[in-house]
Amino acid sequence: MTACGGLGRSPVPEAMPKVQEKFGSAATYSRLFDATPAQTCEAARRALLSQGYIVNKADQETVEGQKSFQPQPDRHVQMNIRVTCVPESSDGQLSMGFVSALQDSFALKMASNSASLGVSMLGSVSVPVAAGHDSMIKIGSETVTSDQFYDSFFDLMRRYLLVDVPAEPVAHSKR
Repeated sequence: MTACGGLGRSPVPEAMPKVQEKFGSAATYSRLFDATPAQTCEAARRALLSQGYIVNKADQETVEGQKSFQPQPDRHVQMNIRVTCVPESSDGQLSMGFVSALQDSFALKMASNSASLGVSMLGSVSVPVAAGHDSMIKIGSETVTSDQFYDSFFDLMRRYLLVDVPAEPVAHSKR
């Protein structure tokens, strides 16, 4: 039985790398805004739209946007950005904007089909068939951690907060 070596044993799974998550007071993912949560989220929505993102969800507390990139013919990257706006003062005139960006990576994989051809005297032979199909498979997912990325996003949000859009349409009088 010992001659069989490792037969019958299941393979040892690879150990997952340990993620070194550190919680602290660094403000990479959040900024304080001199605006209501609704105004802050509206600025985030406009910032995403100005950069070509498709806004999937937008309300007074949350904005979610998505944009696709194709850096190589067989690679696809999808960026998902989520902004959450919460009040930071009792009168609601200050808010905290929390942003996280998730980058998903995909690769093109080709799957070919094969057929078996059986001949009674020779046995069976597998022959590749020209038909096949391509599919995108997810090869990675990572939260963006670049301070520069978040700084530039928050700066753009601030720019859209400076644009004073009236809450109610202004009625024009006829003269």
